[in-house]
Amino acid sequence: MESADAAGLRWIHPGHPGWPHQLDDLDHVEPLHGVTGAPLGLWLRGRGGTGSLRRTSLAVVGARDCTPYGAEVASEIAADAADAGVTVVSGAAFGIDAAGHRGALALDRSTVAVLACGADVDYPKAHAALLSRVAEVGLVVSEQAPGQTPTKARFLSRNRIIAGLASGTVVVEARRRSGSLNTLHWADRLGRPTMAVPGPVLSQQSGGTHQAVRDGKAVLVTNGAEVLAELAGPGVVEDASTGGDSSEFDRLPTPAQRALDALEWHQPRSSREVADLAGIGPHQTAPALALLERRGLATRVGERWLLERRADV
Repeated sequence: MESADAAGLRWIHPGHPGWPHQLDDLDHVEPLHGVTGAPLGLWLRGRGGTGSLRRTSLAVVGARDCTPYGAEVASEIAADAADAGVTVVSGAAFGIDAAGHRGALALDRSTVAVLACGADVDYPKAHAALLSRVAEVGLVVSEQAPGQTPTKARFLSRNRIIAGLASGTVVVEARRRSGSLNTLHWADRLGRPTMAVPGPVLSQQSGGTHQAVRDGKAVLVTNGAEVLAELAGPGVVEDASTGGDSSEFDRLPTPAQRALDALEWHQPRSSREVADLAGIGPHQTAPALALLERRGLATRVGERWLLERRADV
């Protein structure tokens, strides 16, 4: 405990007020590569509150040896998610992980780095500055004891926590045997939205993401708006192939429809008020409101929301 105190670490566990209850779902899924169950607790490093662990979140994972294209897409998706109030979760590795964290940090928004070593250990060492920045506005977390070094088994164990914390997971560039696909498999077992970004058909870095889409294990997404729509719920259709008689309201996912119905022209409402009136969970409210804002249907006034225009006309 002295080493933990010296490193400024905090410990939370099931029953603690700050515990992210979505991790409890890990106790109800089949093991993967011998790994199973929710962690006994988490060590936390950083100034971020535990609320960042419990709000709507997106795991952004992918290849360590990513291409410039992959890094750019991951950063943009993460920035769009962070701008919508979604916490970006990743593993602080080289490549896509780092790009995801940096996308959120570019907006000074909270991001969570889940490590396969102790939360007090900067791994990889080259990312010491990145992890320090993550800790300034968000959290560095781990189930491993302070001072522990990473191993292959701990990386696999870490992946389940990334997927377990996140409301949904998007993979940006992954080879067919990429470890990031392990995170995607965990998200799939948990019944969370799973997404993959396409790349050039001849690119080995995208072989795994393409296979995930082909196998029906992930929905193809190309930008932040599509990712937020998947987090908000199914049923978003942008083109005219759905038929000319459907209104814009009909094409919204159900959580966004309910959130829109809860908004008023001249009475700003908080996200919690919208969630209560709409009868949807907090994990659905943030992406639903972000989708409405992007479509010009709602406007944000400080921390509250107003109806901008109706969608059923």
